[in-house]
Amino acid sequence: MKVKKNNLKVIEGIGPKIEEFLYNDGIDTYADLAAANLSKLLNLLNRAGEGYQMHDPTSWPLQSRLARDGKWEELKKLQAQLIAGRRTT
Repeated sequence: MKVKKNNLKVIEGIGPKIEEFLYNDGIDTYADLAAANLSKLLNLLNRAGEGYQMHDPTSWPLQSRLARDGKWEELKKLQAQLIAGRRTT
């Protein structure tokens, strides 16, 4: 059974190309991204090429857990503190 893909671009720091890389790596849902460890995400960005190595996926699993659990207000509050996936406060 094929799982419906989530719109991973709602995660701060993920744009269309990174979303495509995540899908190609089998990370299709908020649950998948929430379960991904940081080293796997960094490895994916390194494999994507030089232009993607500047991205910081540290907050992506936390953001994804909030999205997976439908905690959209908490996600918005967290994202207000982030720039390109990084905490500014």
